Amino acid sequence: MEEKTRRRKDDSNSDNSGKVTLKKEIGLLSACAIIIGNIIGSGIFISPKGVLEHAGSVGLSLIVWVCGGGICALGSLCYAELGVTIPKSGGDYSYVTEIFGGLVGFLLLWSAVLIMYPTTLAVIALTFSNYVLQPAFQNCVPPFIAIKLLAAICVLFLTWVNCSSVRWATRIQDIFTVGKLLALALIIVVGLVQIFRGHYDALVPSVAFEFQQDSSVGQIALAFLQASFAYSGWNFLNYVTEEVVEPRKNLPRAIYISIPLVTLVYTMTNIAYFSSMTPEELLASNAVAVTFGEKLLGMFSWVMPISVALSTFGGINGYLFTSSRLCFSGAREGHLPYLLAMIHLKNCTPIPALLVCVSTALLYPIFSPENKTHNLINYVSFINYLSYGVTIAGLLYLRKTRPNLARPIRVSLLVPISYLVFWAVLLGFSLYSEPVVCGLGMVIMLTGVPVYFVGVQWKEKPKWVYRLVERFTYVGQKLCYVVFPQNDSSETEPLTAKASD
Repeated sequence: MEEKTRRRKDDSNSDNSGKVTLKKEIGLLSACAIIIGNIIGSGIFISPKGVLEHAGSVGLSLIVWVCGGGICALGSLCYAELGVTIPKSGGDYSYVTEIFGGLVGFLLLWSAVLIMYPTTLAVIALTFSNYVLQPAFQNCVPPFIAIKLLAAICVLFLTWVNCSSVRWATRIQDIFTVGKLLALALIIVVGLVQIFRGHYDALVPSVAFEFQQDSSVGQIALAFLQASFAYSGWNFLNYVTEEVVEPRKNLPRAIYISIPLVTLVYTMTNIAYFSSMTPEELLASNAVAVTFGEKLLGMFSWVMPISVALSTFGGINGYLFTSSRLCFSGAREGHLPYLLAMIHLKNCTPIPALLVCVSTALLYPIFSPENKTHNLINYVSFINYLSYGVTIAGLLYLRKTRPNLARPIRVSLLVPISYLVFWAVLLGFSLYSEPVVCGLGMVIMLTGVPVYFVGVQWKEKPKWVYRLVERFTYVGQKLCYVVFPQNDSSETEPLTAKASD
């Protein structure tokens, strides 16, 4: 009986004073699962083709994969410092808003909510449904309408899970993170068996660095953008900092464990691909893992599309979990409607923010054309890297303007400077090589400037506007059964106080 009573108290997440707060249920294991689960999604099954296409050779593509992980490690170290110095949910957006002010933070939020996360979520969902339907359409391509429908069903189901319980969402993330690691382990083991049997012609240095096309710095930069899509998600734990148990300890520990593990897995997976496929076969394949399974697994080739589907299923859950917290943080700062800053009275989940995320994500499968994935990856990756660079530049600016701020983690200045040098070179050459795709990302981000001044800065709006917003908020509260959460200052106050000299 006591156990049941305790569970009811935990579920309501109300203390003796009746406070309703975000639940701190993310321990070290779940924190690692969030990082690994968000990184390993559809990227490792889509990006190898794009990386090889732009790199021009097997050897250079493998170097890009290793260096891509190294760059993520540098960035994650910077984010670890920012995460414990500014312990707010919302990741990049919260840090940039705190450091540079509302306009810069809003532009990052605008591009993320409007383009970056909805399109990425849609790509992962479409990849999931494509791999699930592949065994049923062995001799032809699955109908695109069926792919879209299944993708929508998957996203809606996981939205319901995330609305119902934080614990359910994190458990799904834990389970499917293990599943996707097992799927990649299968690819790696089969690839190593091939290598031990002597099938490594494409990996011999004299052959691996034979360029299929003329390579340039711009093309290599685009190869890094393709790889960065597979690595995207390394900063997502920072979006849920307020729900992490002991974030000062578990945030950096999760980063130190997860990033090297993913880099190793990605590199070994690509080596496995090249042990069974020629560069020409990999470039001709629309589903690299399926082609790999058909060549090596025989009658058990069906295992591969199912494994990839499980991997992407976990990726969808992770993106929903973290991107909804970005909307939540933006609304709390007054940059989005206040309704999105509310959480369910009993489940303590940000239901309005989740509904906005799923609504924008579902628009892409409805209107998206076929076979445009690689352009979309370049487009989204460019905006991603732009956000990362601005955030890490903020770390240097914060060091200069607030040197006495308490920093439980303090990285060497060489780390952010090295990252920013690479960042500037990558974005510069990417913009030169793909001016339309990358330039469009910058244009969409800048369209947020007038929206910010009209929606946020303009305080003397007509009264009917405020009445309309109040009515909308009231109806939303009644429908979603949500209230404003109470802030838990136990974690934030000691970290943002000035260090005593």
